[in-house]
Amino acid sequence: MPIVRSVNIGQSKPAEWAEVGATSMEKLATPGPVTVGREGIVTDTQTDRRHHGGEEQAVYAFAREDLDLWGSRLGATLRDGQFAENLTTEGIDINAALVGERWRIGTVLLQICSVRTPCNDFKNWMGVSGYDNARWVKRFAQEARPGPYLRVLEEGQLQAGDEIVVVHRPDHDITVSTLFKALNTDRSLLPSLIGIEGLGDKPRAAAERYVAAQA
Repeated sequence: MPIVRSVNIGQSKPAEWAEVGATSMEKLATPGPVTVGREGIVTDTQTDRRHHGGEEQAVYAFAREDLDLWGSRLGATLRDGQFAENLTTEGIDINAALVGERWRIGTVLLQICSVRTPCNDFKNWMGVSGYDNARWVKRFAQEARPGPYLRVLEEGQLQAGDEIVVVHRPDHDITVSTLFKALNTDRSLLPSLIGIEGLGDKPRAAAERYVAAQA
């Protein structure tokens, strides 16, 4: 049974290495239920609002299985929340999930709409956390297992241990991994995003610009 293994929240803290001089990438597991609004977990903070947060990046999920994969490569055990994810999942391949797929977790209804793109802040965070971050952005991108951003369709509460119930799967084959590749490593895939149910505005605009340029 796929579950939320951990719910992770963070608060903004000064950080010289961060683009805006502060970061909330240190997401720590929180016990008990949390309230989820349209822009995410209400007790969580997104410091760099230019690149993070908003309704199409309301909740970020990353799989425990992928943390273990990276841990094996880094020679360490990565804690839940190390990749700044709000939800650490277990028992579901979230990168094989479809864009537009809907999940019921607790009383919250979520929809996959976008993907995380690695940045220098992520690289720096891994370095200050004590891990080998050489060529981190490239290494992370080559894996194409970024975890999805989810929009909140129905507000409510969720907590660690809640089941992840897939209540809707769209009729297409564009997965989280495919979306990441289209946006970052294989732009020839961008036309396949046109018309995809539930796709976020930013990736949709990227696909439309690409198609228009090819015309």
